[in-house]
Amino acid sequence: MDLPAEGHIRAATPSDAEQIASVHVRSWQAAYRGLLPQDYLDQLDPAGRLPRWRRTLREIDPARDGVIVAVRNGRICGATWFGPTRDTDTDPAEVGELIGIYLLHEAWGKGLGRTLMTAVVEQLTASGYTQATLWVLESNARARRFYGKAGWAEDGAVKQDDRLGFSITEVRYRRQLPLAVATCPERQ
Repeated sequence: MDLPAEGHIRAATPSDAEQIASVHVRSWQAAYRGLLPQDYLDQLDPAGRLPRWRRTLREIDPARDGVIVAVRNGRICGATWFGPTRDTDTDPAEVGELIGIYLLHEAWGKGLGRTLMTAVVEQLTASGYTQATLWVLESNARARRFYGKAGWAEDGAVKQDDRLGFSITEVRYRRQLPLAVATCPERQ
């Protein structure tokens, strides 16, 4: 699937870790302004996220998880990360999780988020999952509208997370995935 104009999407490689770490931090700083403490957002640094992204990209099992990037003008401007569910109340053999979707603020409103969402749903389906979940900050109305338009709906699960040094409430969204289409060899 192509991005508008001069862009494209592709699977991430380990050499993308630095750019993905930057997109991750910059997207959080824009998307969570007014939703998370500003001092927390101000102290975020791509260098602090880099080890995690290096490890993630090294440990990908292409059959079950992955990272997809949106590239425009030769630079990564968005990324999405997926894998088996991490929730204990769902079956990781059947349920995939959209772990994160990150897009630079200057790329918002250009269809890149929809393109990444379509790509990750296709990859989750191709990986054999029948359903997918994601967690979203309860107060993030923009993201919740985006997920709703993309076919996701709240499933009733809510969790409190205190790992960042302050409490946040997240709600889980879920969607059925299309059945994977098996290709048939052409008849001779």
